[in-house]
Amino acid sequence: MPQLKNTMDILKLLNKSNCRECYEKTCLAFAASVFKGQKQLNECPHLDPGVIDAYGGTVEKRRTIEEDQEEILLYLKNQVIEKDLGLAAKNIGGSFSKNRLTLKIFGKDFSIDTSGKLSSDIHVNPWVTIPFLSHILTSDGTAVTGKWVPFRELKDGQSWQGLFGQRCEKPLKKIADTYTDIFEDLIHIFNGKKVDRHYQSDISLVLHPFPQVPLLICYWKPEDGLESDLNLFFDQSIEHHLSIEGVFGLGTGLVRMFEKIAIRHGSGIAI
Repeated sequence: MPQLKNTMDILKLLNKSNCRECYEKTCLAFAASVFKGQKQLNECPHLDPGVIDAYGGTVEKRRTIEEDQEEILLYLKNQVIEKDLGLAAKNIGGSFSKNRLTLKIFGKDFSIDTSGKLSSDIHVNPWVTIPFLSHILTSDGTAVTGKWVPFRELKDGQSWQGLFGQRCEKPLKKIADTYTDIFEDLIHIFNGKKVDRHYQSDISLVLHPFPQVPLLICYWKPEDGLESDLNLFFDQSIEHHLSIEGVFGLGTGLVRMFEKIAIRHGSGIAI
């Protein structure tokens, strides 16, 4: 019996209609859920029964995350270049000129043209690029509400919460515990700003990875025998701008960038 080795193997079986009858926003999101064991192939109403029988829903996780990311990246780029990038630019608060959509990511230009070529003032890597492309495909232009919600309260957030905590909030807390004053660097580098102490946190910091996707970081310092804590909050409108996979990818991408800053911070190297 053939086996499905990664998300893209599963996606290739689907009709790419993004019909949402499986209760996922896109066929890619459905494929990712099947790969993680959260859904079964037969939950796609358009799959031929013969295909389901042939694969038996088996998934063999042999490929690395990086290999899977590269295939997902290629798929998303092909989807993006089929869109009206001028309209997409309006929806995400970007600009469109000379066949190129440009968006400010942490205040730095990040662009894709109609041929799929990416360019940026910051390092182009899958941890940033995949959420960027997902944002272009998902955003419907809904305005930011100013109301904050934790990851677990997003659609499908509960099923992703454990992984999000391990891959994002926990490592960010470790960085904050070791280099508490790193928040000053984050404000400087990423055009962030301190805000009033949300949820009685010791430090509250708002960053804008994308113009329509603000992010609130709340950090509680250790006190009186209590451990420190750190949580991320997202604007209530985020589901109109990113899929849950995109939100997760954005969070893990932030961790990668913050870890690099922390290493420099600890070694005394100026940022």
